[in-house]
Amino acid sequence: MTAVLPMRVESARQDDAVVLVVDDDLQVRNALGSLFRSVGIRAVLLGSAAELFDFGFPDAPCCLVLDVRLKGRSGLDVQARMAELRIPIPIIFMSGHGDIPMTVAAMKAGAEHFLSKPFREQELLDVVTEALRKERLRRERMRRLAAVRDCFRSLTPRESEVMTHAASGLTNKEIAAAMCISVVTVKAHRCQAMRKMRARSFADLVLLAQTLGLVLLSSGSDADEPAIRWQARQLGAAIA
Repeated sequence: MTAVLPMRVESARQDDAVVLVVDDDLQVRNALGSLFRSVGIRAVLLGSAAELFDFGFPDAPCCLVLDVRLKGRSGLDVQARMAELRIPIPIIFMSGHGDIPMTVAAMKAGAEHFLSKPFREQELLDVVTEALRKERLRRERMRRLAAVRDCFRSLTPRESEVMTHAASGLTNKEIAAAMCISVVTVKAHRCQAMRKMRARSFADLVLLAQTLGLVLLSSGSDADEPAIRWQARQLGAAIA
């Protein structure tokens, strides 16, 4: 590994981001730990897949720097197990063997990057910095989605049904006919839905409905109405 240029990873110092390093070579682990510490990145050094799963995955922006040829459970096995457990953090594989089929398998399974040893320190830092940036964005998206779901849980079944119909493009009159209620009642439910969803405009409400996955059948036939009602109620039940 060659000299590092720390000015290119300043963003990594701005939060509690952590890099999990898993390599069964103690010298490699220590070298990577020193590299990350030199630029202000917290690193946790682990010697095996078992140590990784025993340690767990922190509730913080995180990425995994993983040797593909670990003793015992391989790096690809770790990747597969993480997929089973729905642990979505970025994985950066390292290999000293230049195994092309293994590289292809790792990348097809969603690896962030694959580095062949020996690699440049700056190359690793660039890849880790980008992985942490993506992970911060993913966590922020999940945080926002959780907030939207919390708001949606506060809606009554009628309010969620009106919101679903309105987001699909139905007018108040059409919603009233579909739900066998008055237009005045539709307007009241729609107003309540906008307030509870914290939507500043109807366009905001539509975007929030899209975020929640409120996708409606669009043929407009009477046969669709039970499906629309069922979908809104099922979504509410799933989120609750």
